[in-house]
Amino acid sequence: MNAHPTLEIRLVDKENPADIEVLVAMIDAYAQDVMGGAEPLDERVRAELPQRFSLHPATLGWLAWLGDEPVGAVAGVLMFGTFAARSRVNIHDLSVVAGHRDQGIGRKLLAAVEDYARRNDCHALTLEVRADNDRGRHLYWSFGFRGPTEWSPPESMAFWKKELA
Repeated sequence: MNAHPTLEIRLVDKENPADIEVLVAMIDAYAQDVMGGAEPLDERVRAELPQRFSLHPATLGWLAWLGDEPVGAVAGVLMFGTFAARSRVNIHDLSVVAGHRDQGIGRKLLAAVEDYARRNDCHALTLEVRADNDRGRHLYWSFGFRGPTEWSPPESMAFWKKELA
């Protein structure tokens, strides 16, 4: 038995209810974190999210697994940029569960999203980040995203972008 499972990042199979269930659970865990608002998803949202996410033609998701344990997730959407005449991936949620942070999982999730975007001729990755999310801002900046460096108030959100060549 391997004492140290290998991290695996997988694109969510929207036709696989188990993948969707794990993604929803990961989003709910993120919602309960301080950076996600510190509240569980509304019961109606939690009930509707699996089907709505699965059926929406532009939604994308990735899951990070350590062995059989989900430890991180990204939910996003494929958008179209008219000024570039190409698609872009907008990251809506990126989270790593407590106890697994600061191990490079968030960076590997971003790398999987960027790999998908490049393979699908996207011109950019975009996201919004809270001013008080120091961990997220540091990760995004070190990964090549750019956005404002001074914000007010502390809980405000800012649009960040990483151009892809």
